[in-house]
Parts: sequence; structure tokens; C-alpha cells
Amino acid sequence: SSRRPGPPDGGWGWMIVAGCFLVTICTRAVTRCISIFFVEFQAYFGQDYARTAWIHSIVDCATMLCAPLGSLISNHVSCQVGIMLGGLLASAGLILSSFATSLEHLYLSLGVLTGLGFALCYSPAIAMVGKYFNKRKALAYGIAMSGSGIGTFILAPVVQLLIEQFSWRGALLILGGFVLNLCVCGALMRPIALKEDRKTAPEVLEQDYVPKAQKRDLKRMSLCSPLIKAWSHQCLCYCSWKEYDFLLMPGFMVLAVSVLFMAYGCSPLFVYLVPYALSVGVSHHQAAFLMSILGVIDIIGNVTFGWLTDRRCLKKHRHFCYLFAVGMDGLCCLFLPVLHNFPLLVPFSFTFGYFDGAYVTLIPVVTADVVGTSSLSSALGVVYFLHAIPYLVSPPVAGWLVDTTGSYTASFLLCGFSMILSSALLCLARLAKKIKRTHLRPLPSDTGPKPPIWTNGAIAYSVTAELDQKDVEFLAVGTNSYSNR
Repeated sequence: SSRRPGPPDGGWGWMIVAGCFLVTICTRAVTRCISIFFVEFQAYFGQDYARTAWIHSIVDCATMLCAPLGSLISNHVSCQVGIMLGGLLASAGLILSSFATSLEHLYLSLGVLTGLGFALCYSPAIAMVGKYFNKRKALAYGIAMSGSGIGTFILAPVVQLLIEQFSWRGALLILGGFVLNLCVCGALMRPIALKEDRKTAPEVLEQDYVPKAQKRDLKRMSLCSPLIKAWSHQCLCYCSWKEYDFLLMPGFMVLAVSVLFMAYGCSPLFVYLVPYALSVGVSHHQAAFLMSILGVIDIIGNVTFGWLTDRRCLKKHRHFCYLFAVGMDGLCCLFLPVLHNFPLLVPFSFTFGYFDGAYVTLIPVVTADVVGTSSLSSALGVVYFLHAIPYLVSPPVAGWLVDTTGSYTASFLLCGFSMILSSALLCLARLAKKIKRTHLRPLPSDTGPKPPIWTNGAIAYSVTAELDQKDVEFLAVGTNSYSNR
């Protein structure tokens, strides 16, 4: 297919946004609603906080750990195939979880299988939005990522109602059917070819690795067996390196370290907000309502921050908007242990939900600003992969702290300081980069006219950047020697 000069910023792109919106509902919103099952699992299996928290941890970890696999399938097979396959796996995991007889069973079905299915859907769908939008990229991401908030707002009370009507087993079975909608989302992801995309494997092989004498033979072979050319070992190694050469960029390295601390801080709150609310005397329905508030305000954060950071005055400062949102979420976590009733927890849900939606929207935007659109799919796979270990470790660590101290205070303080550290790290790196640019800027005296230089009795002129090639040739003919500084 012919390559477009740039993203269309509309047209079928809005269908891509709609598909990504549904993907975030079926993946991130469903994952958040697993925390509503926390009390049910703990009561049914008779286990402590730490062991029960592993379920949510493994879902999140598998989703992020396998994100590069989703990007790989999207890049080398098809985004549509990857998302449809992921939908089938996630649905199978939820359905099998409804028959669980132990926590270990849930670790494998709800944790590993469902998490793997979500991984195959999440990063490819988000990367597709970046391919279709450039000028309105942040707004498009804001709408697409708001599916997480809208899904949480709707699903949280619905899941609580399903548990009351059909028990936790029936609720998981119904969620398994709902998640099959990911196959519909996959069908919407029509691929697009842009001029800035990297060379395909056959083109790279012909231009970089094949001697001229063999090119004619390869062209004949390609008519009969194109896979021989496309999957050459040398070519695959070259393409793999080109896809991930952004890993050595200093800007991406700082972003990666920052993401580790941010992911550690944000995960436990979605697991323990409902149990914490119940522990301070809030009813089950009010606790579920807190998740709904968090979800609906998440939507406002997604869309408004996406729209604001597309404005000309803020477009150059997306990085600082992102770290500001992460830092504000960290401050919210620090204040949570002193909120002991429903009227105080409602403002917390508003504030935390808004800034959570804000920075979630800006993650792919900031990543695209660092690595470029052509590497966005692979970069997002790595960024979400980096979420895996913090997502795996932080809820059980928080649960262990609750079991040990008998209070949620230590857990929430650790989360808050981790997110603030993430924000501070990015801020310091940005300031260091700005200071470095200031020091490397040439002095005004260096750009002034140079005096003539005398060498071997002949005048040699200093050729400056203002002279073009013809001037240089003219001076070279007219003098014995010249110096190009």
C-alpha cells in the first residue's frame, strides 16, 4: 500500500480511538475492578492480605511484562491478530477463574492467562492511536485512555451487584463474556503505512546486506519465496536492533527509571482503597462508589489534560505536566492515612482520580516525544514492561506491611514517597539537560568575523559558516592556502 506523508489526524483515526477506548475498558478497568473481589477472595479462601494481593499483582505484572510480546506481534504479524488473540486468552482466563478451588488456581488463570491476554491488546492498541494522530495526539489519547475511567465508573457498582446476585464465581463468568469484546476492538485496527516508518525487512536486506552481484538473483527468488528474503538472520538482527535502538537514548533511560518508581506507587492504591474504606467503617456500596468516583474523575483528567497539553502554550511543556500530575498523586497518597470517613474519602477519590487520568494520558505522549512515532510501538512495549516488577511486588509488600503493622499508614506513605521521587527524578534530569544546553551554547564572540591569517607570505582567509561552497572554491583558487575554521 502507498505510504502517507504523515498521520491523517482524523478519518478512520477516530475509529482507532474508539477501538482503543474499548480496549482500555476491557483491560485496565476490569483489572481495577478485581480489587472489588479482594474481600470475597479473602473470606472464601481464608487467607491474609499479602497472599490474596498476589492475584491483582500477577494480573498487572503479566499485562506489563508481556507488553513487548504484544508489540512484537503487532510489528511483525498484525495489530488486528494480536488484539483478537489477546481477547480470546483474557476471556478464557476469567472463565476458568470462575471454577477456581484455590488461590494458586487464581494465580494461574486470573493472573497469568488473563494478564497475558491483556498484554497482547494494550500496547498495540495505544500505539495505533499514535500512528493516526500528530497535531491532536494528546486529545486523541485523552479520549482513548478515558475508557479506563469510564469502565471503572460503570463496572465497579455493576461488579458489586453481580457478586451479590450471582456470587464471585458468576461475576467472573459474566466478565469473561464481556472481555470477548476485545475481538471486536481488534477488527477496527486497520493498519496504516507512513513515510517515516522504518524500512521493511526485505528493503533493508536488499540495500544493506546483499552484494550487487546477488541482488538480481534475490529479486527472482522473491517472486517465489519472499519469506527467504524477509526472515534472513542478518536482516532480522538488524531490524531488531533498529526497533530498539532508543534504549540507549539518555532521555529514555531517565524516563524508564522514573516509570519504575511511579508504577510502584500507583498500584497498591487500586488494590487497597476498598479494603481500607471498609476498615474505617464505610459500607460495601459506599466503598464501591469510591471506585466509581475515582473512575469518572479519571475520565475528566484524561480528556481535559489531553486537550490542555495540545494547546500551543503547553505543548512544549508536556514533560512538566506529566511530572506535576505524578507528584500530585504522590501527595494524595501521603494524606490518605488521616482520612477516616466517607465524606473525607470522596475528595481524595476526586483528586487522585483526576491526576491519575492526567499522567496515564501523557505516558504515550511523553514517550513519543522522546523516541519518535516510528519507534512508539516498541517503546511503549518497553515502558509498560517496566511496570511489571513494581506491579508484581508493590501490592504484596503493602499487604505485608498491613499484616505486620496492623495499619495502612506505612503502605500508603511508601506509595506516596515513591511517586514523588519519580516526579523529582524527571524534574532534575530536565533541569540538568537545560543547564547543559546553556553551557554548550557558543559565545557571541565565536561567531564574529575572523581576521586574515598570514601563512608562507600569502594571505589565507578563514572560511566561516556564512560562506557557501562557491565562495570557498573562489578563495581556494586565489590563495596559496586557506583555513576552514
